[in-house]
Amino acid sequence: MSTGSLAPLASVTLVRTVSFSIYSKSKQVYAEMLKPVLGPRLISTPNTPPKPCNPIYWFLSGATAGGAITFIACPFEFTKLSAQIELFMLRSKRSSLDDPSHIRKYKHKGTLEGAKDIVRARGLLGLYSGFHLHFIRDSLGTAMYFTFYETGKAMFSSPEGPSTLGIAVSGGLCGLLSWVLIYPIDSAKSIYQRDVLTHPPGKPLPKRPFRFFNRRMYRGLGVSMTRSCILNAVFFSSYEYIKGSVNTFVDE
Repeated sequence: MSTGSLAPLASVTLVRTVSFSIYSKSKQVYAEMLKPVLGPRLISTPNTPPKPCNPIYWFLSGATAGGAITFIACPFEFTKLSAQIELFMLRSKRSSLDDPSHIRKYKHKGTLEGAKDIVRARGLLGLYSGFHLHFIRDSLGTAMYFTFYETGKAMFSSPEGPSTLGIAVSGGLCGLLSWVLIYPIDSAKSIYQRDVLTHPPGKPLPKRPFRFFNRRMYRGLGVSMTRSCILNAVFFSSYEYIKGSVNTFVDE
């Protein structure tokens, strides 16, 4: 594994761990808040058979987790995009240079060095450029992500509990469906952050109207859907297996 891949891997692991921790705690909080309003016949507490209104607190818990992790994820994603933009701009100049050898010598600075460059140029808040779009993407995306998963797991469960295949299918579908719905927002975020990086600090950014059904906003969707479906099917299968093993060990 290369040194430059350690920081992104660590950030993904941290974000995933924090997200699931906040989601689990939020489920308990929202269930207790909603139960007096909706009644025990319409909503259940976590780890009990779901009832008709459970998707409400699944969605709220997911949105809470997604909004919280934005504060961690935004600087990492913006720094990574900055490195990608820098390399792209170097390569785009290749045809106009007599000696493009410096492009072949380009080395990724790493997350920390990239973040320092952004802070020097734009201040500490520069790491949070595009935060508003990132917050919308992660809040809605994580809310739908967990709601789709919990709903699928409940649908594919038998009286004995969820099956291994049901968990894998639910994980794959939640990754696929949530990504399809938020993909235009993710594209808008990337375009906005690219504009920030390619314009001097303080210069007005171009106004770009947001359109959900613009084909430009869905470039690369097929690859992202396939990757998300497979990764989440494997992830949730592993997650539920480990959680079940831990619960069995604690009970014993």
